[in-house]
Amino acid sequence: MDTVTPVHLLDGLPADAEGAALRALALTNYGHFTSLQVRGGRAQGLALHFERLRLGNVELFDEPLDEDAVRGWMAQAAAGGDCSLRVTVFARGFDHRQPLRRVAPDVLVSASAPAPAPASPLRVQVRHFFRPVPQLKHVGTFPLFHHRRQAQMAGFDDALFVDGGQARISEGTVWNIGFWDGVRVVWPQAPALRGTAERLLQLGLAANGVAQEIRPVSVDELPAFRAAFACNANGVQPVVAIDELDYPDEPELRALLDAAAAHAPWEPLSP
Repeated sequence: MDTVTPVHLLDGLPADAEGAALRALALTNYGHFTSLQVRGGRAQGLALHFERLRLGNVELFDEPLDEDAVRGWMAQAAAGGDCSLRVTVFARGFDHRQPLRRVAPDVLVSASAPAPAPASPLRVQVRHFFRPVPQLKHVGTFPLFHHRRQAQMAGFDDALFVDGGQARISEGTVWNIGFWDGVRVVWPQAPALRGTAERLLQLGLAANGVAQEIRPVSVDELPAFRAAFACNANGVQPVVAIDELDYPDEPELRALLDAAAAHAPWEPLSP
């Protein structure tokens, strides 16, 4: 299938890079988004992505989301091809000095080259951080990328976040983490952005009869697990090291996760 030409649609029209709307998005750090992979004009977990956008709109703007319009713009941007798709909701009229003033949200749909499935395993560094307003996928991404940069400067690939008190594991910079104890998949319970890929894997594992548990996981417990993995919209990636602790890439776990990821249907973007 053809890869789409990069395109940016603002409320369904070609976005003007010099326009006031995009300047507002760049200068006012207030909005929310979702990201997904599209193949042949189809994507997995569309209901979850729209649930995320719907909740973000209510919390940030007290406004409903015109889901039919947004879905049409997504299909327009993808043009039936393969791409990485991002839907960002902001408001060019938002004024931080009057945050309660009602404004009409704007929707920027961006299609770019499709992201390949991650091929290399991850070595991650534990860093103390909890994202603010973790229930929303908001545009305040500075601390995520700062911590990733700091981890890479220390010789790792990425950062894994824990709280500063109980050292409970929450999530990675732009991914969720799961652990394998040889019998079940354990998902850390902590304030974090619950990703669509994580939720789709949970549904797929349940459908395939794989045991799962959601509970707090501390750094001290990590040696008891046999393997770990990261997941986001780009796919599943083995985590082979957390600080000085090494994990093998377990073929059994990889097969279970591949089967779970394939469980969700690919749905057409066109309404």
